[in-house]
Amino acid sequence: MLTTIYTAFTDTRAGDLAWALGREPLPSLATLDVELAGAHIQLRVLGASHQVLLDCREGTCSETVACMPGSNTPLPLGVSKRLGNFEYEFAARVESLSVGSFAGRAQELLALVAEHPYGLAGLFPGDPNAFTALLVQRRGGQFHWRTWHAYPQERCLVATRTRVSGATDHPKSTPVGDKANPKCDVTFGS
Repeated sequence: MLTTIYTAFTDTRAGDLAWALGREPLPSLATLDVELAGAHIQLRVLGASHQVLLDCREGTCSETVACMPGSNTPLPLGVSKRLGNFEYEFAARVESLSVGSFAGRAQELLALVAEHPYGLAGLFPGDPNAFTALLVQRRGGQFHWRTWHAYPQERCLVATRTRVSGATDHPKSTPVGDKANPKCDVTFGS
């Protein structure tokens, strides 16, 4: 699903992105709720990039990659850790491209996400290649999501991949983002 975001593009540079687990749901500009084999996943485009919220019987997982004032955790190249009942793996890559390559790659990614039933892309005003895109899928007992953050002014694409394993197919009764559900705000690990 493609959606146009009617606000200024908040991210200024790819280098300003930070990573965090366990943050509470942040205000979003666009969301997509996905049910996959009994789990609820919410893809969220933030003014400052993305957040993915996973909720299933085994627990919750909240991943945020955004420009977060006061954050002291820069975007890591890779993370692998245990989160309660889950194994969490994250990887990030920054691609610097030529003008033509950047525009072509950006439009390729937008087409991929637009055609995927579990994809969300927020297009920011001012440049057709300024966007945040997310795509989620499930393979066996694992959830996989990929995200792309486009910075046309730098001709940079920040791509992330996440894998969360250990979940089974039994739904919980409360949705992700329910403020009355304290499990939605759990901070995992250290």
